[in-house]
Amino acid sequence: MAPYEGYCVKCREKRQFDGQEVELANGRRAAQGICPSCGTKMNRMLAKG
Repeated sequence: MAPYEGYCVKCREKRQFDGQEVELANGRRAAQGICPSCGTKMNRMLAKG
């Protein structure tokens, strides 16, 4: 797992999270992980590459 920075909707703050890179149904890449503070699932869209 790699560290990413994303926005937690529940905490309403940017947070660092450990996530894994996945490919969404539409072909876009994203990082998905868990917020270390509240445990909510976080997503971060990644650049095409």
